[in-house]
Amino acid sequence: MKDTQISLPGTRHPDPPAPWAPFGKRTRRVRNIADLRAGALRRLPRAIADFIDGGAEDEVTLDRNRAAWAGPRFAPRILTDVTEVDLSTRVLGTDWAQPFMIGPTGAAGFLWPGGDVALARAAHDAGVPFALSTSGNISIEDLRASTEGPLWFQCYIFKQRAFSDQLIARAAAAGYETLVITVDFPVGGNRERDARNDFTMPFRYTPRIFWDFATHPQWSLSILRHGTPELANLRGFTASSDASEVASSVGRNYDAGFDWDDLARIRERWPGTLVVKGVVRPDDARRLVALGADAIVVSNHGGRQLDGGVATLDALPGVVAAVAGAVPVLVDGGIRRGSDIVKALALGASGTLLGRTTLYGLALAGPEGVSRALDILRTEVRRTMQFCGVTRISDIGPDCLAPGTYPTAHIKGDPE
Repeated sequence: MKDTQISLPGTRHPDPPAPWAPFGKRTRRVRNIADLRAGALRRLPRAIADFIDGGAEDEVTLDRNRAAWAGPRFAPRILTDVTEVDLSTRVLGTDWAQPFMIGPTGAAGFLWPGGDVALARAAHDAGVPFALSTSGNISIEDLRASTEGPLWFQCYIFKQRAFSDQLIARAAAAGYETLVITVDFPVGGNRERDARNDFTMPFRYTPRIFWDFATHPQWSLSILRHGTPELANLRGFTASSDASEVASSVGRNYDAGFDWDDLARIRERWPGTLVVKGVVRPDDARRLVALGADAIVVSNHGGRQLDGGVATLDALPGVVAAVAGAVPVLVDGGIRRGSDIVKALALGASGTLLGRTTLYGLALAGPEGVSRALDILRTEVRRTMQFCGVTRISDIGPDCLAPGTYPTAHIKGDPE
């Protein structure tokens, strides 16, 4: 597909700095994702840290997502030969080397120069897909030219429907295998941390923001050296060519009227695999299967939109039961351990998407940090499987969990 690549004029998308020796000084003392998070939050200005780490309003959904994974308890099977463990699986006709991928997250370039490229290359090296967000800091075409491996494109639907259609057409022309339509984002969430921190895109240099950036010189010098990232896929979103005007207008232009008929039209036009992300209701899942979706992602946007919603782990069994094996079901939200991933697989997920988990690694140490995050999860998944007495992903099922400790599908198939 490289012959078809188009570079948008003026787009700045620096390659990530070459990584140090694997797991060098920035990450050699890192033992888990919590360590990566702690390091990332120290390095970043408060406004940037809260932007990636925070949720909507009282952050009840954010907290529930994480707390839910502590509920299911393993019931280990003993005296099984677990010398050799195979983490590979097949999802949507593609072989994944591990049962997780890097999901779509915006603003990676604000955490590390060339952040989207670093994430995509780490995913390729790990043998799993990467999903580029509409609000990524590199264009659809330039990312395809910068990395090999399977790429997904996540598209938001704007009031300017023709612009969203153009993004989808560009992804198809650039050879992206999978389109992700996010459906839990009719309006922007009320993220109060951002308001308290005076955080906006583009940056508005209030005294609070100026002091925040000045007291984090490592991050600030990196931004000065490489330039403030822009939303590369949204050039032309407004009549103005000013990047600041484009960034500030995006949040006001999500299409609250996007409905089932509109999604059906996208299904008709998109030639590849269609994944619908942001589902927690079994009845919606059944309807998506009937519409022609190829996979469903159980997600609540990481608790960044509607507060007080159901945790994704709690919603997972109902959605799995509703689709009855017709399409793969993936899940995200609050995953911080390899054991969380094994629990998701035990409850019927075909795989998981990673969001903040890999962003923490990126923010702390760039490419090295992303690779470290993936290595931590890979090691933890393998170890958990060995303790549970299973050697293949296909062997993981509800019998790996103690009865009564995990959520089950609701009788009517609807969330409580």
